[in-house]
Amino acid sequence: MHFVGLDLAWGERKPTGIAVLDDEGHLVHLSAAQDDDEIVAAVAPYVEDECVVAIDAPLVVTNATGNRPAEAALNRDFARFDAGAHPVNTGKPEFRDQPRGARVAARLGLDMNPRSGRARRAIEVYPHAATIALFRLGRTLKYKHKPGRDLEYLRGELLVLLGRLEGLATADPPLHLEADDTAGWRALRTAVEEATTKSELRRVEDQVDAVVCAHVARYATRRPEQTTTYGDLETGYIVTPTLPDDLEPTPRGRREPATHDAAAAVREYAEQQPALREVADGFVDLVTAILDDAGINYLSVGGRAKGVASFAAKAARTDGGRPVYLDPLREITDQIGIRVITYVHSDVQAVVELLDDQVVVLDDRDMGRETANEGRFGYASRHLLISLDPAREGQPAYEALRGRQAQVQIRTVLQHAWAEFEHDIRYKGTIPDEHVPDFDRRFTLAAGLLELADREFSTIRDRLREPMAEPEESGDGDPRISPRELAAYLAGQYAAAGWSRTDHYAWIADLVLELGITSLTELGDALASVDEDLLAQRMDYRYPPGAVRRLDDALLWEYGDTYVDLRGNAHRSGALRARLARMRGD
Repeated sequence: MHFVGLDLAWGERKPTGIAVLDDEGHLVHLSAAQDDDEIVAAVAPYVEDECVVAIDAPLVVTNATGNRPAEAALNRDFARFDAGAHPVNTGKPEFRDQPRGARVAARLGLDMNPRSGRARRAIEVYPHAATIALFRLGRTLKYKHKPGRDLEYLRGELLVLLGRLEGLATADPPLHLEADDTAGWRALRTAVEEATTKSELRRVEDQVDAVVCAHVARYATRRPEQTTTYGDLETGYIVTPTLPDDLEPTPRGRREPATHDAAAAVREYAEQQPALREVADGFVDLVTAILDDAGINYLSVGGRAKGVASFAAKAARTDGGRPVYLDPLREITDQIGIRVITYVHSDVQAVVELLDDQVVVLDDRDMGRETANEGRFGYASRHLLISLDPAREGQPAYEALRGRQAQVQIRTVLQHAWAEFEHDIRYKGTIPDEHVPDFDRRFTLAAGLLELADREFSTIRDRLREPMAEPEESGDGDPRISPRELAAYLAGQYAAAGWSRTDHYAWIADLVLELGITSLTELGDALASVDEDLLAQRMDYRYPPGAVRRLDDALLWEYGDTYVDLRGNAHRSGALRARLARMRGD
């Protein structure tokens, strides 16, 4: 069964938004049409069998003046929320003969009786009233162009609506807009975020309204007891989700306080978002530099600034009809998100300890421990909320990060794979309701197996850290000590150190060659005079440094300024000199 939404233009020259949902509530079509022929062609494949087509336009108009009885009844409930319907009568040219909505329904062969229960039918709906009831709004979202509403105001209101619609993924019945984005919902959201004119927003809003219409069609079918039909087939009708009895309008003449105004928060966030992208890049560079300097092994460091629509969806969350976030701009802490992926679980803790030493950790949540405390397997990740340390706050290089916070998620490759797969399957609505218990069991089983695999990988690495026989030196003509040979050597030299990134072994091998060292024997001789205990005391390692970092410090200890001045160290000479002063006790 398909549910079609048509935001039908009353005039023939304006575009009509078209949206189609399948029986499970997935968006399968989204487009705009210019005339009736294009509308019929677009929806024809979806209305051959069982369907409900919800049309935002009058289908039945018999009164010569004033309102239809349907408008009068709906307005008594919804006008106080700014969701009253416009007067419809045959005195208006567009309704003098057969209304356009009725013509389209007739061409598609649809029954227009809202109470007929026939397999193929059309109903009249009204998105403004529907959004009040569905989202418990105090007043309608003002995303329609009117004098006094500038581009950013309209964008913010429309983004709130997008966020509310995306939030219906967990509603009853659910609406799934991104499960398989062949319909182009993400492109629609991007068009809103990047619109530079009001006309660009208007081209989008018709399709958004069509999605509302399609959802109302499905809602009315799945939850008839929570649906109201104002009017009747003889004089005209409007179908909408029932207005909650306890919902009250926002007092007229003043907006809700800013701390309750999700739309205002979204508008402000939209203005800040371009700058936040730079902040996200800055935090990625900072975290990467900290990990690299420590020599901790990791797979990747990535980051992003939260999308505007994603922020809007989170800002619009409610619990029992009340907003979850009273001050979204301050309370939503993952506006900047950084993700560190490590190979084994022990490296997760190493990264946590390192960041705790290098930046300010405002919050630390071990999601895996929280899951385990509930007696189950599942999502496992370490979440830190960080900001700059006082030393970096005063440095010009970190000016963009001053006063900013970033959420850092740290997890292993296996934990990351599980989390991404579960999110893609479970939260994008691709599991039929009757299969949810079985899938829950299978996800739990997979999480338990991955936890075992993480432990085995840790054991493998610990075994490889044990002293190993010195490898034979290669004779391929390359004067460098090969990265593989160097890695094996350092595993024995610094048995307690963690592995470093693969590319870091190649990088330190180049520095070793710049010192004129071409064999492991020569390297061993160079390191023989290094007082490792005193070096460790001077450096006061508060985190487990990797093997490459240990060698880096040992070479700096032994060669001093000569090492700092190597060509391969030109990009970090300042940091090395600071480290050298620390070694010398200056």
